[in-house]
Order: sequence, then structure tokens, then C-alpha cells
Amino acid sequence: MSEQTLANATVEILGEKFSRGEVSSLEATEACLAREGSTHHFGAYLHVCAERARKDAQLSDARRAAGNAIGPLDGVPVAVKDLLLDQGLPTTCGSKILKNFVATYDATVVSRLKAAGAVLLGKLNLDEFAMGSSNEHSAYGKACNPWDPERVPGGSSGGSAVAVAAGSAFATLGTDTGGSIRQPAAMTGVVGIKPTYGRVSRFGAVAYASSLDQVGPMGKTVRDVAWMLQAIAGHDPHDATSSSRDVPDFTQLLERGVQGLKIGVPKEYFVDGIDPEIQAAIKVALALLEKNGATVREISLPHTEHGIAAYYLIATAEASSNLARYDGVRYGVRAGGAQGLMDMYLKTRSEGFGFEVKKRIMLGTYVLSAGYYDAYYLKAQKARALIKRDFDEALRDVDVIVAPVTPTPAFKHGENLSDPMAMYLADIFTVCLNLAGLPGLSLPCGFTGSGLPIGMQIIGKPFDEATILQVARAYERETPWHTRRAVS
Repeated sequence: MSEQTLANATVEILGEKFSRGEVSSLEATEACLAREGSTHHFGAYLHVCAERARKDAQLSDARRAAGNAIGPLDGVPVAVKDLLLDQGLPTTCGSKILKNFVATYDATVVSRLKAAGAVLLGKLNLDEFAMGSSNEHSAYGKACNPWDPERVPGGSSGGSAVAVAAGSAFATLGTDTGGSIRQPAAMTGVVGIKPTYGRVSRFGAVAYASSLDQVGPMGKTVRDVAWMLQAIAGHDPHDATSSSRDVPDFTQLLERGVQGLKIGVPKEYFVDGIDPEIQAAIKVALALLEKNGATVREISLPHTEHGIAAYYLIATAEASSNLARYDGVRYGVRAGGAQGLMDMYLKTRSEGFGFEVKKRIMLGTYVLSAGYYDAYYLKAQKARALIKRDFDEALRDVDVIVAPVTPTPAFKHGENLSDPMAMYLADIFTVCLNLAGLPGLSLPCGFTGSGLPIGMQIIGKPFDEATILQVARAYERETPWHTRRAVS
């Protein structure tokens, strides 16, 4: 099998070839490394750990030869966003302030991937500290959309989406604070899932906004993502927010279809300003689900309009607290030439953080300050409660909610950098899920006339990832969109 054909395969196909002895893990790893080299201009990776990956691939091949394969991810080359700790490798969070930081332990999700036999290729590009919707805010260079390198791949997990779309990893992990898995998945034509808050451990994931962050996988197909989620989900005593609920077999319901399921379509997600091609693609997808036995009806999420404002107050407030630790004292970069402690703090943070991060820290500090806390932060928390209540009430009557992921296809580099509001509105259909703590999935549902991917969002009840995966697979089975590749 050629490097090109192998790199474009799914995890499922790769596993079948492993089982038949047609391909080895080492060959698959070399194919990804070669593809990373040929697509390096897309900016997916910040650090490649080639020699370790080769050794781990050889160990996987030895296990398989001895009949001791661990599971569906054994020997599969994957990569993770560069804010997940991987012992011995750099973890920069896309920031100058962590330029020389090397992780001293594994994030729980990383250790679970290793325990599943996955081969970790390296660390992936992102907006600095996961703050961005375009992967243009990385201190180490932007990531580019493989479908059109002049356009963004979405963010903040842009590198995670690009690696899958370009074939330089079979699956990846990202994080989603306000849409940072689903939005880049939609813009690059891959599948990505944000699990329920608490389903996956955040231990070893560098925090942006602790009440919103969640780790999740991306892959070429729904089944690939289900296998990745299976490997990383479950209780972790190191994370106080980790749920102790049992983890179901996410692949068990994948092929059951949508017969008898009730799908809600929020009217607030189909408003003026949405690209007409995206609206049309979602409506065609809903008609297909209805044809296959689902009941589709309109619902209302009346407090959606407050989502962006509430999110950017709560997220920045938490960020101002979480990022206070980066001061040049314990780890990371320390500015030189400082005259005293306070000057060192000022110079280190001024030089180490990028513009977007500094902007959000200042906003977060402001809304938490005396005299403004009640007017802004407390009011945002009340809006959050109302948004969650909307979802709770809607999901009593339907099994899942289907909506767009983004209001537009991937936009051009630089197009929204001078207009923060336009950039923030790229997350208008995704932030409310984080505020409510719900699971959401993005999968391809078409392409624009100019060849850019369109994503469909499926939202589920708390800890019901199995049903949204089931609905996604039912749609995927009937359509060709997931079979298209950005890089031939």
C-alpha cells in the first residue's frame, strides 16, 4: 500500500489491515511522518517525536505478532494538541511564555491512549492557550486549511483538525472550551466530538476556562472518533470534576439507525447572517434523517442570543485566574533585565503572552474586579443558568438537537483579525453547549460551491454521547462526504 493511500485510510481500515498482516504499525507510522513532511506547510505540528513513535510502533507490531494486540487503537498513529502534557515532550500551548517547558508527567488522556497501544506522533498547533477561532494566534505560526491553504482551519484546535484532514495522523485529540473541537472539524471536513463536561479527565490539560474546557477526539469517521472516545473516557481520581458514571460501549449502538428518534431543530440557529449554502446543507441532511425514520420538529432555545456575551465574560474571568501562574518564577520563560520582582512579572507577562491572550486576561480581570463583579460576571452566570435550562427543557421532548456548527465556511487568513466581534461570532452556535456542559459532535454534511467543507452539529443529553454518535453514523452511512480527502 502506498504512503498516500495508507495516510488517507481510516482507523477502522487500518485495523483491518493490521489484522490481515497487510500493513504494520511501523509502516503506518512512517506514512504519517512522510505525510507530515510533505504537508508541513499546513502548520499542523509544533513538535514531532519521530524516533519514539517508531519504537512504539515496533512494540505494537511485536504485540500483534504474539497475538497480544490490546484493542482497536493498538499501533494506530495519533497526535495530541499541544496543551496536553506528554512526559518528556515540550508543551508550549502555542505561547512564547512556555517556549522551553517540558512536561514532567502525562495528562490522563495521553496515558490512556498509550495504554490503548496508540502511537503518539507529537504535539499539534493551536491558538495560544486555546484562545481563538482560527489558529492564527499561535506564537509558532498559523495553521492552514488543507482544502484551501489561504483559509483558516478553525480554532483553537486547528492543528488537530489539520492533521486528520491532511492525513498526517489517523486521529487526534483537541480541547473544546467554546467550540474548539467542533468548529475546526466543520471547517476541515472531519468528525469531532466534545464530550459531556466530566466525561473525560482534564488532568494534565493546561487550563483556559476550567468550568468549560473538555478534551475530545477528532477522526475521519464516526467510528474512529467513537474508538478514541472509548479509550480516553471514564473517571479519574486526579480530576475533581471527573464523573464516576460508567462509560458505555460507544460502538454498540452505532449501526442502529434513527428509526423512532426525535430530532429537534432550534429556530434560533437559523437566522439572518448564516451562509445560505450551510443552511441548505443542514436542511438536506435533516430531510435524509427524516427519510430514514427520525421525526424532525422545530424547537426553541430562547436564551441563545446571550450565549456569546455570557461565554466571553465567564471564560475570560476564569482565564485571568488560570493564567496568573505564568509569571516567570516557577517554570516557563523569564524576561531578562528586570529591576525587581514586580518589574520581572510585568516584563515576563508582557513579552511572553500574545495580544489575544493579554486582551482576554485584561477583560477577565476587569469583570472580576470590585464594583463590576455583579454587573458582569454574576449576570453572565445567571444567563448561563437560563441557557442550560433551555437545553434541559428541549431535551425532555427530543433525543438530539441538530444545528449548524458555524455561520460561515472557513474564512481567509487575516479576514477577521481586525474585527474581534466577527471572530467571536464564529463560535455563535457552539459556545452554548459548553455553558450547559452538554455533548456535541460535528460531522461533514456537504461542501460549498467553492469546495469548502460544511459541518453539521448534533447535540445530545448529558452523558448520552452514544446517541449522538448513533445519529451521526446513520447519516454518515447514507452520504459520501466523509470519504472525500483534502490531500490526495
